[in-house]
Amino acid sequence: MALTKWNMKAFMKGASILTIAAIIVKVLSAVYRVPFQNLVGDKGFYIYQQVYPFIGIFIVWTSAGFAVAVSKMLAESKDSGESRGILRVSLAYLLVLSAVIFLLLRAGSSFFANIMGDVELAPVLHTGAYIVLILPFLAVLKGVFQSEGQMIPVAISNVSEQLFRVIIVLVGTWFAVRAGTSLYKIGEITMWAAVVGEVVGVMILTWFFLQRERVASANVQTWQVVKDLTKISISVSASSLILLVFQLVDSFTIYNALIQSGIASERAMEMKGVYDRGQPLAQMGILLASTLALALVPLIAHHATKQDGKGALPFISLTFRTSILFGWAATVGLILVLPYVNEMLFETRTGSVALIIFSIQILWLSIILPLTAILQGSNKVRGPLLLMLLGVIIKLVLTPMLVKQYGIEGAAIAGAFAFAIVAALLTLYFKRFWKTPLAPSRFYKVLFIAAVAMAIALIPWTLFADSWLFDGLYSRLSAALTAMTAVGMGAIIFLFVVLKSRIMKEREWYLLPFGKRLATVQLWLTKNRR
Repeated sequence: MALTKWNMKAFMKGASILTIAAIIVKVLSAVYRVPFQNLVGDKGFYIYQQVYPFIGIFIVWTSAGFAVAVSKMLAESKDSGESRGILRVSLAYLLVLSAVIFLLLRAGSSFFANIMGDVELAPVLHTGAYIVLILPFLAVLKGVFQSEGQMIPVAISNVSEQLFRVIIVLVGTWFAVRAGTSLYKIGEITMWAAVVGEVVGVMILTWFFLQRERVASANVQTWQVVKDLTKISISVSASSLILLVFQLVDSFTIYNALIQSGIASERAMEMKGVYDRGQPLAQMGILLASTLALALVPLIAHHATKQDGKGALPFISLTFRTSILFGWAATVGLILVLPYVNEMLFETRTGSVALIIFSIQILWLSIILPLTAILQGSNKVRGPLLLMLLGVIIKLVLTPMLVKQYGIEGAAIAGAFAFAIVAALLTLYFKRFWKTPLAPSRFYKVLFIAAVAMAIALIPWTLFADSWLFDGLYSRLSAALTAMTAVGMGAIIFLFVVLKSRIMKEREWYLLPFGKRLATVQLWLTKNRR
C-alpha cells in the first residue's frame, strides 16, 4: 500500500471536506429525532433513547476513534508492507472485540433490560447487537483513506450511512405506526436501520478500496499494534463518548428513580421520553460550537511544531473563543425560546423547565470539546480522560438522588452540574500547559452584553407574540411562529453586538468555515472606526 505524501493545503482541504460531512451527519442525527418523536410519542422516544447509548458508544469508539488510530499508525508506518501488517492486525483485533461485545449484548440483553427496569427492552438490545459486527470493517477502511488524505470516500460513506439510516427509521416507523405495531417493535426497526446504514457505509468504502493496488503484508508486533490502537482510539473519541456515557447513565437511573419515587410505570416512561427531548436540542446547540471550532484543530497541529509550540497559540485561542461564542449564544438563545421550541418540535410544552436546565450543558460542552481536542492533539490525554471519568461518577451518584426529589428536572441538574465540574477542572488543567489567557476580559464582557441585549428584546417579544399576536392561531403554529421570529431576532442582535465590538478579527472569521460573510458584515459595521 503506497502511502501518498500530502501537503498542508491538501490536508486542510480534506479537513474541510470532513467538516462539511460532519455538519451534515450531525444535522441529520439531531433533526430526524423530531419527526420520529412526533410519530411514536414520548414513550416511543424513551424506548429508543434507552437502548441507543449501548450501540452509540461502540459506534463512536470504532468508526471515529479506531478510524483515527488506524489512520495515525498507517501514516507513521515505514513502508507499504508494514502498513499492510498493521491493517491485518487492526482488523483481526476489531473483529475479536466486536464479537465479544456482540455476544455480551446478545447474552446480556435481558440482564441489562432488568437493570434498566424494563424487561421489554431486551429484544431491542438483542437486535442492536448486530450493528457491532459491521463496525470493524468501517473503522479500518476509514482509517486507510484518512491516512492517505483521501477524505472524499470517507465523507461520502459518513453521509450515506446516516442518510440511509434516517430514511429507514422514519419510513419504517411511519408504516409501523399505521399498522398498529407495538412501540418496542418500532424500537427494533430503528436498530435494523442502523445496521443497514453501516452496511451501506462499508459497501461504499469497499468499492473505493478495491480500486487500489495490492501489496504483500509484512510482520508487525501484534500486541504493540493492539495497545496503540486502544490507547489512541480512546483518547481521540473520549470527548464524544462522554455524551453517550452520560446518556447510558440516564438509561440506568432516571426511569428506575422515577418508579422508586412512586410514579406509575407508563407515566415514568413518558417522563423519561420528555427528558430525552433535550438530546437533539443539545446536539444542535453544540453543532456550531464544536464543528466550527474543531475545524481549526488541524491548523493547531501544523503550527504546534513551530516556535517551540508558540506558533499554535493564536489558533488555540481562536478555537476556544469560537466555541465559547457560539456555545454561549446557543445556550442563552435556547433558554429564552425553549417553551416555544419545545411545542414547535414536540407538540407540547411539557418538561420545558427540565429542558431549560438541560440546555445549560451546551455551554459546558463548548468548553470541554475544544479543550479536549487541543490537549489530545498535544499528546496530553490522561488528564482529560480522568476528569471525564470523574464527571461520569458525579453524574451516576447525583442523578438517582435528584430525580427522586425533583423528577426529570433533577436529572437535568445532575448532568449540568457534572459537565460544569469537568469544564472547570479541564480549564485549570489546560492552564498548566498554556499560561497565556485564551481570551481577554473584554471578550467575556461583550458576550454578556450580547446575551443581555437578546434577553431584553426576546422576553417581551415572545410574551407579546404568544399571548396576543399569534394567539388566534393553532397552538403549535403559534409556538412555531413565536420561536422562529425570536430565533431570527436573537441571532441578529447577538451577532450585531459581537461584530460591532470586533472581539473576533476579520482575518479570524476567514479561517472559519462560512466565516467570510461575517467578516464582510463586520467590516461594514465598523468601517467608521477603522
